[in-house]
Amino acid sequence: MTTHEQQRITAANASDSFPGKILVWDVPVRLFHWSLALAFTTAFITSESERWQLIHIASGYVVAALIVFRLLWGLVGSRYARFSQFVRGQAAIREYLLGMLRLRPPHYTGHNPAGALAVLALLGLGLLTAATGWMTFNEVAGDWLEEVHEGVASAMLGLVFVHVAAVLWSSLLHRENLVAAMWHGYKQGRPEDGIARRHLPVAVGLLALIGGAIALALA
Repeated sequence: MTTHEQQRITAANASDSFPGKILVWDVPVRLFHWSLALAFTTAFITSESERWQLIHIASGYVVAALIVFRLLWGLVGSRYARFSQFVRGQAAIREYLLGMLRLRPPHYTGHNPAGALAVLALLGLGLLTAATGWMTFNEVAGDWLEEVHEGVASAMLGLVFVHVAAVLWSSLLHRENLVAAMWHGYKQGRPEDGIARRHLPVAVGLLALIGGAIALALA
């Protein structure tokens, strides 16, 4: 039996019975998620204001720092934070999307295959937005780069709207509040599927990284 088949069986079994709440999202993942949402929103709404330029720049630095952290945490983090756990192949993505169209998508304890695509796309667009913003501010290239920066940021905003809509739709189909789960970290599931640690020290380190990014931008 292949790994993908095992994951499908596990997902199908998990969708049949949820004995209680289990910890799925560690504190660093949750802190990253909401901090990225806040930093990107702040950067976007201050992008056209000379008065708030420093806030825009600082927000961009925070976005870059957060994404670098998430890439590292995706390699060494807790079970559902790791890319190896939630990044799946085309078959799993197709199966999940067809399930959504049929109003019966398979349940996944962590990120579902469609959500995994959104995570990777947001990380890529966020990093590209921060990089082009830094190069624009430092006049590395001409005005065309500023247009690229604005275009990538707009694409990321569009993806955010799609992501939010998909999360709300998935919440209805699975009858679980995925937004709240990303806030408190708990979902319905089997005890053996939960993670054991919240990783609070790592979250404190992430807060320090955010502070350092802000200080570097304002220096």
